[in-house]
Formats: sequence, structure tokens, C-alpha cells
Amino acid sequence: MAPPSRTLGIAFSDARDASHAAGVVVRADGTPDGFAFARCTVGGTDATDAVLDCWRALAREDVRHVACAGVAPAWFNLLDLDRLSETLDRPVYAVSYEESPGLEPALREAFDGDALADRLAAYRSLPARVAVDPSDVGDDAPDTDDPRFVRAVGIDPERAAAAVRGLTRDGFRRCEPLRIASLAASAHREAAAGE
Repeated sequence: MAPPSRTLGIAFSDARDASHAAGVVVRADGTPDGFAFARCTVGGTDATDAVLDCWRALAREDVRHVACAGVAPAWFNLLDLDRLSETLDRPVYAVSYEESPGLEPALREAFDGDALADRLAAYRSLPARVAVDPSDVGDDAPDTDDPRFVRAVGIDPERAAAAVRGLTRDGFRRCEPLRIASLAASAHREAAAGE
């Protein structure tokens, strides 16, 4: 599958109380084509709203897919991938990079009561993770000991994995929309700290 013509990559960079989100539109050739920024609360429940804020600020109907760096930014401020896909009317997928038994043990350790119940419900509503096969990324593909996974809504997980592969440059582990969004989110956090 050819990568989508434009993908909105979303990443977060945490400060003490606020997490800085960056939304970056990236063309299929890896060229950045628009930036937007938002904030959410570290440990809160508003990360999904921050993604939507980036989308609205960009106002880019030409974006075909939305890729998020993980599902639990800002210290377990869980993303609602179903809500994002429904609201944006686009395929949405989250990419992660570690083998994991899941977030439930960490959630149970960090929260209790309603805060735990709400996060468990949000986490359990997420689609299953599917491994991204690195076999066709290129000769300089990341080592298979460095796995990547996708959780996809509004698109078959294998097609989402193919899009991630297609948007990953040789020698890099992260696809360009998420690599650039991560750099932008860190720069946004650092700039805000200097205000």
C-alpha cells in the first residue's frame, strides 16, 4: 500500500503539569506541510481534546490519516481512538514501540476509585495491538528486536501497519509524521518553559 498523501502526526512532550501536543501534517514524501500545537493536563483526561484542537487549528481537509504516538500520553491521559476517528472522519492509529503486558497493572498502581475505573474503561475500549512487520521497510530497517505496533480504528490494522512502514525512512524506527511531531512537541515544551 502506498502511504497516504498527507498524514497528521500527533505527539506529546510532558512538562510538570501540562503536556505539549504537536500536530504535524506530513506529505507522503516526508515533507512537513503544517504545524499546530495544543496542551493537555498531565495525569488528566483531556489528551483526546488536545488532538482535536490541533486538527481544528490546522483545518486541513486534505489529511487522509491521523497517526498518534502511543495511546497514553501525559501520564496515562488516554486517547479515545474511536472518538477521534468518528469526529475527524479519518482512519486513526496509534503507534507504540515496546513489547508490553498492557497498561492495566500500571494504571492500577497509579490510580484508584473513579479515576481508575474511567481509565480502565478507556483502555479496554482500545483495539488490539498489531505488530508492524519491518520486512519491507528497506535494507536499513530497524532491528526486529525493536518492534513497532499499531492500534487502528477506521482502517484495517494491516493497512495501518503498511502506512506506517511506507512513511518510515530507511534507518529510522519512527515514521516521519511521528518523528517530526515528537521533535515539534519537545520544542514547543521548551519554548513554553522559557516564557
